[in-house]
Amino acid sequence: MLWTLSHRADKDALPIADRHYNRQKPGTPQFVPPGRCVVLLAVDNKALWVSAWPFAEYVKHQWAGAWLCSCFRNEGDFLSSLLILDAVAATRWAWGEPPALGMVTFVDRSKVRRKRDFGRCYRKAGWLECGETKGGLLALQLKPDQMPEASEPIGAQKKLSL
Repeated sequence: MLWTLSHRADKDALPIADRHYNRQKPGTPQFVPPGRCVVLLAVDNKALWVSAWPFAEYVKHQWAGAWLCSCFRNEGDFLSSLLILDAVAATRWAWGEPPALGMVTFVDRSKVRRKRDFGRCYRKAGWLECGETKGGLLALQLKPDQMPEASEPIGAQKKLSL
């Protein structure tokens, strides 16, 4: 596991969040939208992942109900595709069985470096292109049957079972 469990106002994660292209208000203490989230900071403090699980009735894209990777930024030496797989495993640890639509992420092709195929690190981790948003963002999806098994992030509290 390459991730430690963090939170939406982690001061160590804030600088990385501020450098992500979708950050709306850099410098504000909280860098995650309201709602259900899993925030992960890489063990080297050089990568950030945010999983969000918006309530379907408030979602305007066609993947309502899916988990959402709302932020991923890797500034370290870990392979991004491995970080992605570990982040999905940690998200499964936190939330259990994924929804039928699995997990999606959106890539703004105008704000990332040009590559042979946009979202390359996600594709290397098994995500597939599944369309575009109305605003033109590339949508990538990881279906539940392609997800890694749940794995506990470093520093997480053990879950109690009755």
